[in-house]
Amino acid sequence: MLNEQEIRELVAAHGAAVNEGRPIKQLIEDGELPRLKGTTVLEGKVSDSVFGDALKTRSGEPIRLMFRNNRISTHDVNRGAIPFKDQVLAFNHDHMHRLVQRVLGSSQFEVEGLSPASTVIPAENLDLVMLENVLRLYMAESSTSTSLYQHWLAAKEAGQSTMNYAGHELEVSALEPNGILPYLMDTPSTKEKVDRTTDAAYLIETGVCTEGQYAQIRNSSLMAFGVVSQYLACRGMVLVDTKTEHGINTDGKIVAADELYTMDSSRFWRLDDDGNLLARDGKPVSFSKEFARGMVKEKGQQFSEEQANEIAVRYIQGLQHLTGESFDPDLRPRDQRIVESTDLVLDTLL
Repeated sequence: MLNEQEIRELVAAHGAAVNEGRPIKQLIEDGELPRLKGTTVLEGKVSDSVFGDALKTRSGEPIRLMFRNNRISTHDVNRGAIPFKDQVLAFNHDHMHRLVQRVLGSSQFEVEGLSPASTVIPAENLDLVMLENVLRLYMAESSTSTSLYQHWLAAKEAGQSTMNYAGHELEVSALEPNGILPYLMDTPSTKEKVDRTTDAAYLIETGVCTEGQYAQIRNSSLMAFGVVSQYLACRGMVLVDTKTEHGINTDGKIVAADELYTMDSSRFWRLDDDGNLLARDGKPVSFSKEFARGMVKEKGQQFSEEQANEIAVRYIQGLQHLTGESFDPDLRPRDQRIVESTDLVLDTLL
């Protein structure tokens, strides 16, 4: 396992270099990946997707290639690049995906020889269910507008004794910052230009999903939450909350889409030797993107190099604690890593 000093030296020595490289759209336009010519490139906050009518497996399944990058987004704003973030989250996702894929289903294709830390992820191009499936076990302090914590603050300020959050009736006085909730709550949010928390009834009424589809997503996610929580208990950690996305594959089955139980999509808190939450400066010791959110002081702020490197250190430390494995960085130029991994995927699937 890399210790903190070794992680800091790694980030200082190679941080700038691993952030360099062309986006996948430019690589395709430059002729580096001729088999992807004519495909559609959808550029996202922290990953880009490539798909097209001609991009199908030998058995006819539509392919979506997802390319993770080092960008970090908070409060729906791109804050810049974090060294090694793409590799860390790719390995984080791969590790957790293997724990829960039998419960949540999977859209990913197995490609022999593809590194668990590969930032190119081959998956079936699903018909997405347009909701974010959010589960919460604790009321984590958070600055995001959709969080239970922000809704609770507003209810307190308004003098309310009870509040409704995503269809759950809660006593305001019974809740406390970073405290455990009465039960594990499903609190879905919409996938709109500005996400907002809602309830299952709204999603069903507006045609986002059927009652049966929501029940399957909710129930399988509750089971997966339990699987991950049991795993984390052995790692001295607790799963605070998480969000997953889902889609319908060519067989008509609902399966997980995008990343699972990563430090960007979930919160993980440390426990002490007695099984209690470990605190630092009065706050839980956390491995999540909330650390980066807390560094944002201005609306359009971009992280400085010093801030970006510090976030990178926290991501690598979190990965090692979550997986129990040492971070083994791929220091090849980013363009080379992407092209070689993509060629391996296409050789296997096409």
